[in-house]
Amino acid sequence: MKNNTLSYLLILCLCISANLISAQTKATPVFKNGEAQIVKAFSNPENWVRHDLWVETEFDTDGDGKLDRMHVDVTRPNQTDTEGLKLPVVYESSPYYAGVAADIPGVFWDVNHELGEKAKERVHPEVIRTGEGPIISNSQIRKWVPRGYIVVHSSSPGTGLSQGSPTVGGDNESLAPKAVIDWLNGRAKGYTTPYGTETVVAYWSTGKAGMTGTSYNGTIPLAAATTGVDGLEAIIPVSPNTSYYHYYRSNGLVRSPGGYLGEDIDVLYDYIHSGDESKRAYSNKTIRDTEMKNGIDRETGDYNDFWAGRDYLNDMKPMKAALLMSHGFNDWNVMPEHSYRIYKAAEEKGLDVQIYYHQDGHGGPPPMVLMNRWFTHYLHGVDNGVEKDKKAWIVRENDEHDNPTPYDDYPNPEAKMVTLQLQSGGQKAGKLGFTNTKTKETLIDDASFSGDSLAKLPESKHRLLYVTAPLTKDIHISGLAKTNIKLASNKPAANLSVWLVSLPWNPAMEAPITDNIITRGWADPQNSKSIRTSEPLIPGQFYNLSFNLQPDDQIIKKGQQIGLMIFSSDNQFTLLPKPGTQLTIDLDGTTLELPVIGGEDLLKKAIH
Repeated sequence: MKNNTLSYLLILCLCISANLISAQTKATPVFKNGEAQIVKAFSNPENWVRHDLWVETEFDTDGDGKLDRMHVDVTRPNQTDTEGLKLPVVYESSPYYAGVAADIPGVFWDVNHELGEKAKERVHPEVIRTGEGPIISNSQIRKWVPRGYIVVHSSSPGTGLSQGSPTVGGDNESLAPKAVIDWLNGRAKGYTTPYGTETVVAYWSTGKAGMTGTSYNGTIPLAAATTGVDGLEAIIPVSPNTSYYHYYRSNGLVRSPGGYLGEDIDVLYDYIHSGDESKRAYSNKTIRDTEMKNGIDRETGDYNDFWAGRDYLNDMKPMKAALLMSHGFNDWNVMPEHSYRIYKAAEEKGLDVQIYYHQDGHGGPPPMVLMNRWFTHYLHGVDNGVEKDKKAWIVRENDEHDNPTPYDDYPNPEAKMVTLQLQSGGQKAGKLGFTNTKTKETLIDDASFSGDSLAKLPESKHRLLYVTAPLTKDIHISGLAKTNIKLASNKPAANLSVWLVSLPWNPAMEAPITDNIITRGWADPQNSKSIRTSEPLIPGQFYNLSFNLQPDDQIIKKGQQIGLMIFSSDNQFTLLPKPGTQLTIDLDGTTLELPVIGGEDLLKKAIH
């Protein structure tokens, strides 16, 4: 009996030891200093499980009478199968994964015509779809899978192997990623094939997901978040387009994104429409040739219900995901206002928010440490205190992207608005300071002159320029500069462009500052009362326009001058009518409001 007892105890000890060893060898996420660390067991791509599926949505936008299904791929550590490991998801969705339309002549709208005239019809290209699955994309995978995440991709509606129609900001582009997150939480169905009945279950998902991506891929996380879907805990949009009106219009003015003169929302539709060729005719007729054609209104540039339905600021009430925004102050494609307006609205809602701005152009995610802490806290539930960190992270001039300076908020709470006035001499260089000249000055539109060439010229009748005295100390501006302009036109319609520049012009300024442009803005004088309603200008009658320039946070160095340049057509952004439109600016009714750290007292000392 004694020997049997000893044998039993020995076997029991061996079993316990084996279980302990097994438990010790199981791979789990590892955290250090509040960040998910790379785990060797998750890092070998040969051990990743990769597969695709189709998630059923709640809409039918391709007219076949069946609910559209989104093509989804999954990349996960094999421990999610072998060890029953459940992990959170990093999810990126895009309309670009399956290829885009070729850049052929006539794709963009012709911009060389008078304001208010209807442009000639443009060419509609066809996309040749690339990629068949199961791998939709390899983005995000090497960054997040080794750190203990599952990475999921999906093609947006009407692109790749996803069903439906692209709508470029329509409701289905919000509901599509919502369906994927619902599937991760067991609330929506996934299928092994586009039209089959065999289901796929996300048994490896904890139900918590975070989304990220750049440009259009950064817009989709916000679109998903505005649905309020449970399980989407955090988003990191990078350079997102948050309003298609703000992307293609400015204060009532038809304005192209920088680098894409003549692009409009229907051009982007054609560019991404890589879905099923047999369904494209229905989508083209329903979305592009009806909804978009009746809504975009290139003749007036007015805001309307079509544009309101593609402005995510109007949809934020249900949003509850934590928001880390990223943008470049010199992004003249998707301009920095896109992130600013959503960041401030989310902040006002009481959501956990941070914003990261750098001094370069389009793209540029936050440093890995910021992203890692964000997802570690909200997806893994690690109490790393990220929600108590500084709200704003600004890359200062000449600093590296991974070395931002933290501030309490953006705009900098220490910034105070300072009102500057204009003195005569704008065809050369009038004074920008604290007194004005009660006079009027005139410029003549000529789009053959670029904005930067006008800023460099010592004298020009095609622009008005007003500059401060050379700064005796560095001036730090943070926030939205605002212009208040009183003007008259000799024609019923005119472009209005405003640049805030740092002079003298020095194209060899140290990186990462790309040029002397501090910020810019555009407006339609016909919309002086409302961006929803245009009223033809009465020649010779004066109108008051007030509008913000693009957000900025910049230190203007000692020895430079701050210049306000007012001109008409901007050949990098606006429609280009024939030269000759005359704008008269009433200096007595025109001011620049500048957000300055230290306020009026400091600026006065710097320019006197």
